[in-house]
Amino acid sequence: MFYSVIRKVFFQFDPERIHEFTIKSLKGTGASPFNFLYKQSVKDKPINVMGINFPNPVGLAAGLDKNGECIDAFAAMGFGFVEVGTVTPKPQPGNDKPRIFRLPQANAVINRMGFNNKGVDYLVDQVRAAKFNGVLGINIGKNKATPEENAKDDYIHCMRKVYDFATYITVNISSPNTPGLRSLQYGEALDELLSALKAEQKVLSEKFDKYVPLAVKIAPDLNEEEVNSIADSLISNEIDGVIATNTTLSREGVEGLEHGNEQGGLSGAPVKDKSTAVIKLLAKALDNKLPIIGVGGIASSDDANEKLAAGASLVQVYTGFIYQGPELVKDIVDGL
Repeated sequence: MFYSVIRKVFFQFDPERIHEFTIKSLKGTGASPFNFLYKQSVKDKPINVMGINFPNPVGLAAGLDKNGECIDAFAAMGFGFVEVGTVTPKPQPGNDKPRIFRLPQANAVINRMGFNNKGVDYLVDQVRAAKFNGVLGINIGKNKATPEENAKDDYIHCMRKVYDFATYITVNISSPNTPGLRSLQYGEALDELLSALKAEQKVLSEKFDKYVPLAVKIAPDLNEEEVNSIADSLISNEIDGVIATNTTLSREGVEGLEHGNEQGGLSGAPVKDKSTAVIKLLAKALDNKLPIIGVGGIASSDDANEKLAAGASLVQVYTGFIYQGPELVKDIVDGL
């Protein structure tokens, strides 16, 4: 109820300005008594995935807190895990503004942010400063200026920087807003990347005397053959988990709406069925060899249960959280 009032006010303003204001506010209040404004008690529904004990299966998807500035605030909202990033080796401004568009009639958002972030060193400083001791995912990517053939160098650089601070690391190869990134999902390019990351994981696990699982985030715009090929690569390279899915390039469900033809990735309700379809294909192809984290269009416990029934072990929210606020976390956990 409280959030619905705030949302009406926020939705009168530019989406990116409101996002920046919100991040600043949450950063300032996350570990303070003022977090009573959004802090809530959520039931324990523990689950072990990738060898990690999650207090509940509902997480915050990457993209909302790109620089890891609000970890304590999101933890106070009851998330079972928080994923920050996507972060790149060097700071970068991202694409030109405007680059976020709300489509409230469809409970959707289109963004073409382009991995705007303050760089991996800044993120690590934020993680160090946070009081949070729960499950933290750190999502890594490549800089826009880095050639595709050198992409693995960026991922390895970020992996080395964040390894000691992450509960798990997500390799983002599916954002539609960095040119050439999605081509890393296929064939030899994928195998080469995963092989290099797996080798680095072994080195780092020995260096830090702990094993930090690797997950790969994939797109919803994949056919069955492509999903099967990705599954084969994940299995053969002994990757620990897969996140399905990122935003879609499809405009199905937003045709004719204001901003419906903007370039970028579409998230929210219109991607729900596409995401679930990929999860079903993945679950069949993976045959329980590694777990799936389901994300895309989750705006209720029914949506979350649909992802779990399709084969996911955990779920993440993003756009549904923007439209509904912290209560969504509690509602989903209660309804699981």
